[in-house]
Amino acid sequence: MPEEVAPREVFGKTLVDLGKENPDIVVLDADLASSTMTVYFKQAFPERFFEIGIAEANMMGIAAGLAANGKIPFASTFAVFATSRCFDQIRVSIALSKFNVKIVSTHSGLSVGEDGASHQALEDLALICSLPGFTVIVPADGTETAQVIRAVAAHPTPCYVRLIRGKVPQVMDNGYKFEIGKAALMRQGKDATIMAIGTMMAPALEAADALAKENINCRVLNMSTLKPIDETAIVQAAAETGAIVTAEEHQEHGGLGSIVARTIAKHHPVPMEFVAVKDKFGMSGKPAELLAKYGLTAQDIATAVKEVIKRKR
Repeated sequence: MPEEVAPREVFGKTLVDLGKENPDIVVLDADLASSTMTVYFKQAFPERFFEIGIAEANMMGIAAGLAANGKIPFASTFAVFATSRCFDQIRVSIALSKFNVKIVSTHSGLSVGEDGASHQALEDLALICSLPGFTVIVPADGTETAQVIRAVAAHPTPCYVRLIRGKVPQVMDNGYKFEIGKAALMRQGKDATIMAIGTMMAPALEAADALAKENINCRVLNMSTLKPIDETAIVQAAAETGAIVTAEEHQEHGGLGSIVARTIAKHHPVPMEFVAVKDKFGMSGKPAELLAKYGLTAQDIATAVKEVIKRKR
């Protein structure tokens, strides 16, 4: 079994490394530093850490002000607070002003678990992807998270990075090189393509392995950069495999599936299936139980692949 690592832990430790390299990096949190793991930066650079308290909207405004004065602010809190509670401030103070703020959310999706629907952000990607000028990234594991945090620190646009609460299997090999806007080919295949992000990357690979035993050969793409999406990889997959399944721990509307569907509708229409939350709120429960209840497992992905292949021309 692959080693499991919590991406938020990697985020916190990578911030400390970046802080040593660049004195302009500052960090803001909203009373959750021990959960988002920005506590590591707080301990290493207390003079560059700003505890805003339970005032997330204010945190975004302060981050914008710091960016306006040449700093590179990382603002962090739970995904549901970072987006829905702060959308107006992000839209006006950060996106409209094109300020170089890095929003890194944790505790996204159903895998928040027992905290329930109020804390399970399933709409955050739709919200942030709607904002002009934002770069939006959902890393698949700890290895990718470390590279993503470094990449967004050097990137000149406002960025949103979505992390989860728990641990995920390490699916990227040691030679992996993340590049903003580029999909990563995880498996080659000709019968269909599975495109996944974040926590759904490991189940996507598991599904592909299971399908291979049934002589169904699936291409698997890690679409970690949602915006700007890798249109070239999407169109190539549509043309070469003729069917696409997307997998995400997010609402079916407005996330990976919607973006991919828009791309292939414009350039190369093929049948699609969507493994995602079907227009429902979450609920309290164990993460694995919730993922099964809402149809976000390797088996659900495999079933979707079989269904989409039936509709190929």
